Amino acid sequence: MSPERALDPGPGLTEHRVVLPDGRRIRTVTAGEGPGPLVVFEAGMSAPAASWVHTQREISTRHRTLSYDRAGYGGSDLDPADRTLERLVDDLTDLLDVLAETDPVVLVGHSWGGPIARLFADRHPDRVAGLVFVDATLAGIIPEDQAGRIRRTFQLMSVLAGLGGSRLIMRLSLPHGTAAEISQSDLEIIRRDYACGRAMRAGGREARQILPALQVLRRLQEVGTPAVPTICLQAGRIDRGMATVRPALNQLATELMSLAPKGKAVIVEQAGHLIPQECPAAVREAVLEVVDAVTEVR
Repeated sequence: MSPERALDPGPGLTEHRVVLPDGRRIRTVTAGEGPGPLVVFEAGMSAPAASWVHTQREISTRHRTLSYDRAGYGGSDLDPADRTLERLVDDLTDLLDVLAETDPVVLVGHSWGGPIARLFADRHPDRVAGLVFVDATLAGIIPEDQAGRIRRTFQLMSVLAGLGGSRLIMRLSLPHGTAAEISQSDLEIIRRDYACGRAMRAGGREARQILPALQVLRRLQEVGTPAVPTICLQAGRIDRGMATVRPALNQLATELMSLAPKGKAVIVEQAGHLIPQECPAAVREAVLEVVDAVTEVR
């Protein structure tokens, strides 16, 4: 899929190409008007902006929203540099700067999007109004040898996509299906941009940087989140292979939120890791709660 190709973002959403200072083009998806801070959605590893299509549309009925394809995903150019956590945050910072979005934003980060939000908040605490972590990656729980397994999984998924297995990739990624409120047309948009070789290769490039990123993430978890409204959504369902990891992950997330000045953890009992697709209502309510809290403070 060529990054020059227009990608329908779905009803009510608008795509743009934004040129970063180094000349790379980043595809953004915007929607909404209204008061309060801009809500910025940060997807997980191997996931494009399309993974937020349903939730972004819901939030945009009340607030301005922005999602984007990180470098190499969807309609965004490849990045010749290593896709380190620092590089991902550099791109997010440059993107907001080019868009002249210098006021504090609410960051919503799923999975690997959580560390991106944490590092952005650490670097630019004055530019963060609120945080929503959605089953975000946490250091200290995931075995370091899992980085290699994740990278190899993306390699296999890329091969599968090349063989026309996009629907199988969706079934493997969402074995329990999706919430009924997510439309078939939105699922097709997700499949188009996620269940493809381009997304899996981009995810593999990011996965190569997991180990050094975990060192950064440990430091960020020790420092803690800024004193802004923060909600951490955690998957409650214990899926295959998660009998030990899931309870430990949720316990750590709860402990971190207990130390956050304005944080709280919420366990979404019926959902697995892909909460935005399995239980989008929980994400919607968390985002709106944080934005409302921010607006009240203002």
